[in-house]
Amino acid sequence: MAERLRVLAFAGSTRRDSFNRKLVRLAATGAREAGAVVSEIDLADFRLPLFDQDEEAEQGKPERAAALKRLFVDHDALLIASPEYNGSLTGVLKNTIDWVSRSDDGETTPLLAFRGKAVALMSASPGVLGGLRGLVHLRAILGGLGCIMLPEQVAVPMAREAFDTGGGLSDQRQQEKVLGLGRSLAEVGHKLIG
Repeated sequence: MAERLRVLAFAGSTRRDSFNRKLVRLAATGAREAGAVVSEIDLADFRLPLFDQDEEAEQGKPERAAALKRLFVDHDALLIASPEYNGSLTGVLKNTIDWVSRSDDGETTPLLAFRGKAVALMSASPGVLGGLRGLVHLRAILGGLGCIMLPEQVAVPMAREAFDTGGGLSDQRQQEKVLGLGRSLAEVGHKLIG
């Protein structure tokens, strides 16, 4: 039997009622439909200090950063819904990437938590572009860390009006795009893990 793809799904926001948390849940459903095992996490459960190399050298990696890195390493693919803050990704998401990318003592593979992992990106924003500008930056960062970026992505504009009371998208075509993105990640990821 083929190995089942393990997908780590999360939003780059810690806001309790985050549009992007709702969005990543939808995409996770699509990934599960395509046979992936999906672990959904909340970055609010992994609050980290701002990355500082001097502090890391003096105090070591915080336990929450180590736990988060283990989750990244233990999964084959990443499903990320990233809000756009001032035309870019959020500080919490960038800080997460910075901590998780750090090598541990004895680690022989650089960027172990990212290299070779399939990644699907999406965004929801109250603006008319749906967070597209932030996805450009996030795509460049993760691609530079060795991730295999799916070419398709989804941006949901006017997010305050886009979601129904059950957390789904009111526009069924848009909802199918999000579910399809999750399915695509699972399909690509299954090919990568053989």
